[in-house]
Amino acid sequence: MSSEGFDRREFLNFLGVASLSFGTFSSCKTAAVNAVAPPNKTPNFYDRAHTLSLNPSTKDDLLLAQGLSYEVILSYGDKINLAGDEFGSHNDFLAFAPLNDNHTEGVLWVNHEYHHTLFVHGQAIAAQDKTKAQVEKEMGGVGGSLVHIVLNKQGRWQLKLESPYNRRISALTPINFSNNHLIMGTNTALGTLANCAGGMTPYGTILSCEENYDFNYGEVSFADGSRSLVMKAAKDGWERFYAQPPEHYGWVVEINPFTGAAEKLVELGRMAHECATVNVAHDGRLVVYTGDDRAGEHLYKFISDRPGSLKSGTLYVAEFGKGQWIPLDLQQTPILQKHFTTQLELLIRCREAAKIVGATPLDRPEDIEIQPGSNAIFIACSNNIPKGNYFGTLSKVVESDNNPLSLTFSAREWLFGGEQSGIACPDNLAFDSHGNLWVTTDVSETAMHKSPYAAFGNNSLFMIPISGDEAGRPLRMASAPRDAELTGPLFSKDGNTLFLSVQHPGCTASDLKNPTSTWPTGNRAKSSVVAINGFNNIS
Repeated sequence: MSSEGFDRREFLNFLGVASLSFGTFSSCKTAAVNAVAPPNKTPNFYDRAHTLSLNPSTKDDLLLAQGLSYEVILSYGDKINLAGDEFGSHNDFLAFAPLNDNHTEGVLWVNHEYHHTLFVHGQAIAAQDKTKAQVEKEMGGVGGSLVHIVLNKQGRWQLKLESPYNRRISALTPINFSNNHLIMGTNTALGTLANCAGGMTPYGTILSCEENYDFNYGEVSFADGSRSLVMKAAKDGWERFYAQPPEHYGWVVEINPFTGAAEKLVELGRMAHECATVNVAHDGRLVVYTGDDRAGEHLYKFISDRPGSLKSGTLYVAEFGKGQWIPLDLQQTPILQKHFTTQLELLIRCREAAKIVGATPLDRPEDIEIQPGSNAIFIACSNNIPKGNYFGTLSKVVESDNNPLSLTFSAREWLFGGEQSGIACPDNLAFDSHGNLWVTTDVSETAMHKSPYAAFGNNSLFMIPISGDEAGRPLRMASAPRDAELTGPLFSKDGNTLFLSVQHPGCTASDLKNPTSTWPTGNRAKSSVVAINGFNNIS
């Protein structure tokens, strides 16, 4: 399907939602809400969503569909505890660990992906001119935050500043490798960085993914048979004071939200992890899906050896032509023995291993979500501009017998980016409790408002309803401030709050006197986490 031929019914078929008409979907397995509220029922957001969609906007504000409102929970630089630790920069993925049964109190994990020197120091500073203290401030701003939040009597989420749960994990925090693996001579890495999306295990730990790690410490190459360091042209200069091996980054990090204990899960492989989405098999074993967010890279899944732990298991990579998960394991796939001497070496050089076994290259696989009630795997691929895919795709993988332990699957790609759908460069996905699909977009700030993206306006948050008059049509529910992207969508248990990260507003500015955004303060742009309310009740 071309980007100029968006078809609502085709998209609903792609979702697996059978329909009699666009107004009624009788065979949907999830709890669909009709377009007209029944008698004596307070209208909610979903009853009226078809009337609320926003138009594309270039306004420097967080715009929401009518009836929704937001509160800023935390912004860059805010104090998060009595010790004076600060909320980090460029917040992304969100996860919530409840502290009570009704989920009105809990610990929120927030990824901090990267930084802009201008916002950290108030001015642009060349890498070679930074002091050690300035480098440490940058390193301290990435990684993640654990913050204790409470829903107060007024229905607003707020930080509990005095809580002992509030803490930072940064690029300066020592973190062990799982199973005491020795990587470049040590079992401990200095910090976590480039934390993009993630996931959460059924036993309550957080999975945070290190994505573009090479921006900080470069990458290593083994093309000539020996290890060589490949440095990026644009460097932060961290290596001047804290030289670290690239092999220490590019992992999935598991974090206990209540203690802050963290370790890097070597068994899940090293790459530009975008997410780590967890499913549970019938025997209790965990299955983790992750994508490598780089054009031409691959889709992976990890199957644990036992319930309740991700420290041992088998990593697989997807080959879409035959619909197979290929084990990246020296014993199960003998061809890999010609290229790697140990399983640890293979996991460090995971991208090479995937290509050796013939994995299918994808167009920047971003977020992965599992559809409630079906076990179908939905994959957002942002774009692949060198190959002419400017607007992105959505793919669906259905494993044999809907069993996450299966090693065979069928797959379908559905090209839905373009002006007909209004969506360009899908990034994060989320399903709400009604089965509707939510999509955030990530047009690069340097490409935004330029051809071929001019018609899309600022990055946005879309809902694709599965019922009602607008079923199958992407509806813009939020528009981001200038330069920003919306990330980490996370619904509260009661469905009335959507937690959302607003990342890097105003990031194209060259100096603070000439900002391209001033959201949310009115004078200085700050990445922030917001709580959007109003989904259950609209008067």
